[in-house]
Amino acid sequence: MKRTRLAAAVLALSALSALTVSAPALAQTGAHSAAAVQVPPINETALRQSIAGLPAADATAAEVRVSGSAGSWHGVSGVTDLRGKHPAREGARFRAGSVTKVLTTAVVLQLVAEGKVSLDRTVQDYLPGLLPADYPPVKLAQVLNHTSGLPAPKSEGGFERVYADRFKTITPQEYVRQAVLNPIEFTPGTKQHYLNVNTFVEGLVIEQVTGRSYEQEVGARILRPAGMNQSYFPGASVKIHGRHNQGYQVVPKGFPDSFPYGGAYVVDVTEMEVTSTWASGDLITTAADLEKFTKALFGGRLVPAEQLKPMFAVPKVTMYGTDDEPAHYTSGLTELVLPGGIVAYGKTGARYGSSTGIGATQDLSRVVVFSVNSTDAKAQGQNERGLGIALAAFAK
Repeated sequence: MKRTRLAAAVLALSALSALTVSAPALAQTGAHSAAAVQVPPINETALRQSIAGLPAADATAAEVRVSGSAGSWHGVSGVTDLRGKHPAREGARFRAGSVTKVLTTAVVLQLVAEGKVSLDRTVQDYLPGLLPADYPPVKLAQVLNHTSGLPAPKSEGGFERVYADRFKTITPQEYVRQAVLNPIEFTPGTKQHYLNVNTFVEGLVIEQVTGRSYEQEVGARILRPAGMNQSYFPGASVKIHGRHNQGYQVVPKGFPDSFPYGGAYVVDVTEMEVTSTWASGDLITTAADLEKFTKALFGGRLVPAEQLKPMFAVPKVTMYGTDDEPAHYTSGLTELVLPGGIVAYGKTGARYGSSTGIGATQDLSRVVVFSVNSTDAKAQGQNERGLGIALAAFAK
């Protein structure tokens, strides 16, 4: 397979979680065998090169962890901040963005295993009054795999508005209420559209069924069992506690609080609210903790094997807004068929100043986790740094 096809495949893993991925070269059946193809030995040269030269125009720091049966590699590059330029070190905390969705979905699947929820029951069953009366029934399974048809809230103003409102908070209920002011996008189960609103609904179901907060349930069910001792949910706090790298966003000249960086201007976005992403993106964590989580999840130590199946199954529908582009997402992850027949599953996340990715083969012969302090983390198609890391993790 040519490099261009490999790039197309890994682009799906590295794509922004809030955007629709275009990767027609991918084979996505949702029913691949986990034991088929051996992964190549770890290519340390390729991995070192993938994070070389930081700080650079696209990113200021990066940490990568690769492990599995074919070896392991850890690497870090860049600086903790642009003004002091202290060298970045392993173990820095960062905002995981939409990787949080995997933890949320894992909790729902645990509740399925315990008989407390059913994927065949509807959102209206569990959260009466949340959706408009004229909405059709929306199954919980459709929320998990983004085939619900639920719309996103309207947003205006781009990053300038986000920065101005960076300390404002919103409740999960209000977020969903703003979203469902819009009509449902399509008949549930007929298309796939990846949107944060689905995971917000998951979080509200978790709270309704358990009688405890979303954060308490994920802490008790995921963080502690997986040994994620450096991870936490910030709630309404805008800070990242403990050691972390500063995050920056490229902005036009004259943007409030900005300063020159190379041939561009950036603004520090380390401190920002995360209530607007809640169960879809508010986790603060480390690369080592996400590696622990990925191994615990794929290894069946968090969700029983039967209930874990939806995480490795892509629905047989097309992407919303297209006629023939196949769905990309499972319940919580994305399936990728790589060169030589290697099948991997992964998830990325992006908050301003931070890009994150996890990925693994189903048999855990290869696991990759990366955190990049991207200067344009939410750009269309993600920055090339994350793509290069993902390519290097599976390179021969």
